[in-house]
Amino acid sequence: MILRTFGWSFAVTALGLVAALLYGGPAGLALVAVLAVLEISLSFDNAVVNAKVLDRMSPFWQKIFLTIGIAIAVFGMRLVFPLLIVGITAKLNPIEAIDLAFNDHEAYADRMHEAYPMIAAFGGMFLLMLFLDFVFEERADKWLPWLERPLARIGKLDQLSVVVAGGSLAFVAGNFADDPGQVMIAGVLGMVTYILVNGLGELFADGGDLGEEGEGKGGTGPNGLVLATGKAGFFLFLYLEVLDASFSFDGVIGAFAISTDPVVIMLGLGIGAMYIRSLTVFLVRKGTLHEYVYLEHGAHWAIGALAACMLISIGSHVPEWITGGLGAGLIIAAFLSSVLRNRREGDGEPGDEAGEGKELHPTGVSGS
Repeated sequence: MILRTFGWSFAVTALGLVAALLYGGPAGLALVAVLAVLEISLSFDNAVVNAKVLDRMSPFWQKIFLTIGIAIAVFGMRLVFPLLIVGITAKLNPIEAIDLAFNDHEAYADRMHEAYPMIAAFGGMFLLMLFLDFVFEERADKWLPWLERPLARIGKLDQLSVVVAGGSLAFVAGNFADDPGQVMIAGVLGMVTYILVNGLGELFADGGDLGEEGEGKGGTGPNGLVLATGKAGFFLFLYLEVLDASFSFDGVIGAFAISTDPVVIMLGLGIGAMYIRSLTVFLVRKGTLHEYVYLEHGAHWAIGALAACMLISIGSHVPEWITGGLGAGLIIAAFLSSVLRNRREGDGEPGDEAGEGKELHPTGVSGS
């Protein structure tokens, strides 16, 4: 099953490393390998959240996310997105932006770093809204009951997540940003994007645009559907793409501290993105999130930590090892807590329940 799930990732890794060796020699090969590890370490929590949402999508939309979504993630976010940001901020046309990227790496990196406060504000606010909506919702399972219980209690106040996120944005923009206006605009757009995708998902969920098992149930994602199809499936796909983009911002910017060559960055981060997609498939096929119930909690607390790091980095750089270490530490702690819970309650082997009857191939085709 490992080969079937991670086979495409292994193939892309081999091709990517060969391409890196031919393009940049041994130094290029080493840089691509380091960037791939960086991307995986920063995005593990992304895979957990993706798996929770992907588990509720129909086989068709799973396939779309794991095929077209990969192309968007690898080429769109790791190559086109930096070029787009540089072109907009430097007021360059596409040809000039491409010329700058491939012929003046240092200037290209400088432009990306200049745009980082706006990028961090957008991505940080999107992720912060996701985190707040999770912790302010009442849940049967509580990983940190001493903290999650009072948060769920105060979360009954309508639109509290918007109030907290907006207040956080105003504080960061007013105290840490060199250009508060641009940071405020980017942050508000991040909040609006989350609210819009969330609202559209709920709208089409209420309209009954579900699959055969389409009874709603609470959980991560804009609408918490099971086997969402049609418009609901499309907005879940859109939600996942925006979520993936928000996670990618930090990794793309952080990559410039390792290399300023856009080809090297795309190869390294692209390999990492493939492993995140394969890990998402693995978690769905094994039913891991159903068995280890606190993993979802750990992933969302890691998202909250990442959002905080992105907002802090608007005024002061946060090293990538801190961002990745916080996320990995929270998820490992949640996993160990889940193992202890299962032992106390005498649960069966992982995958006995949710993992059966719903196998995904690496391309996203359901085996059921």
